[in-house]
Amino acid sequence: MTDDRSDPEPGTPRIGRLTVVTVTYSPGAHLERFLATLPHATELPVTVVMADNGSTDGAPEAAVASHPEVHLLRTGANLGYGSAVNMAVQRYLADDDAEYFVVANPDVQWGPGSIDALIEAAGRRPGAGALGPLIRDPDGTVYPSARLQPSLIRGGMHAVVGSVWKSNPWSAAYRQENLAPSERVVGWLSGSCLLLKRSAFDAIAGFDERYFMYMEDVDLGNRLAKAGWDNVYVPAAEVLHDKGHSTGRDPARNLAAHHRSTYTFLADRYPDWWQAPLRWTIKAALTARSGAVVRRSRRRQAKGPR
Repeated sequence: MTDDRSDPEPGTPRIGRLTVVTVTYSPGAHLERFLATLPHATELPVTVVMADNGSTDGAPEAAVASHPEVHLLRTGANLGYGSAVNMAVQRYLADDDAEYFVVANPDVQWGPGSIDALIEAAGRRPGAGALGPLIRDPDGTVYPSARLQPSLIRGGMHAVVGSVWKSNPWSAAYRQENLAPSERVVGWLSGSCLLLKRSAFDAIAGFDERYFMYMEDVDLGNRLAKAGWDNVYVPAAEVLHDKGHSTGRDPARNLAAHHRSTYTFLADRYPDWWQAPLRWTIKAALTARSGAVVRRSRRRQAKGPR
């Protein structure tokens, strides 16, 4: 480590050792790629905490045996993403005075200097509670990971017509697809890779544990913003995300979970008694759509690969 890292410039976050939290659920070969590329992402010494939700493939145990910086936390059940992250933070970061930590999926592959670029951006933006990188899909295309908050109209139209009308204006606006990558404040950032400010994360009590999967990152971004923190997109940092390695095992179940999480998120934003008819309408629409997409998914599964 160079001298200027041990004695940083004013405004540079002071991080002695960086903790990276990842949630594992039979991650397979993805986990080894995650760990193999991590040293290229930062010059800081790193501790990796795997919050394991019940893996049966032996990958977390193999990682602990091969990588001395890796720790395995067995959550005791499949708690979901946010709950597992919260447990890891409570168990491993309770006495850690580092200003920032990283949360990332185990199917992320780290670009050179990606974490350091996020930390440098945090130094420029002390009001940022979360910072996220540019995320590429395996084919190299840029995934729209920095989005606006889903308003009732914009988010609703994206949900209703997004799957059948790909170029619709509501989805394009929500996903910020037509904006060139630039460092900017956004509504929320993909939870697949985040640099989080510990004081901001603690101030909002971390992830909302009602979300088993999906929407927990949208909710986190929304609550950070309401608490006065920024969500900052940092495209100078790049990672590759082979998304869906675990969620693809049971598409029908996960589609249903997505709709339940969407209702939880929207119902929270319209909580007053006089908004009850709106909540009923949202729930009815999401229930109908969930039933349709789940049935379609099960038919496809029954037919098998073509």
